[in-house]
Amino acid sequence: MFLKIITIPEKKLIGMKANMTYLNNQTGELWRNFMPRRQEIINKVNSELISMQVYDANFDFENIDPTANFEKWAAIEVLNFDFIPDKMEKFTLESGVYAVFLHQGSSIDLSTFNYIYEKWLPMSIYTVDNRPHFEILGEKYKNNAPTSEEEIWVPIKLKIEI
Repeated sequence: MFLKIITIPEKKLIGMKANMTYLNNQTGELWRNFMPRRQEIINKVNSELISMQVYDANFDFENIDPTANFEKWAAIEVLNFDFIPDKMEKFTLESGVYAVFLHQGSSIDLSTFNYIYEKWLPMSIYTVDNRPHFEILGEKYKNNAPTSEEEIWVPIKLKIEI
């Protein structure tokens, strides 16, 4: 499950976004709108898809409120913002430290997320940082297939001891 801790440089993303809650999850609709148009994005860094969540600073990862709003993105990393397709937007993902986990199995299986937030983080020297969370959906990603693989990237920072 746990792969590594890595500091990433700033990344430029182009994609589509939607505001939603976990109770009113519109992820499927967002990706159904994005996937047919992804080829319109030029200057791609690679072919990986990025599923990103942008939470408010007061979002509580220990006691998730299913009615709390967040922004969900379907995106691709690009070299620059020289061309942004119609009805798509740009996003600059700031540099920072991330804990990276490998999730194997269906995208509706939450066991890796449970492990991260209920076991790994509490036992680590890190806490969640207020930056976007994202998943990298590469060549081995097959959505709901039991053989699917994706990377889960959680923004972290050192815990502050008082």
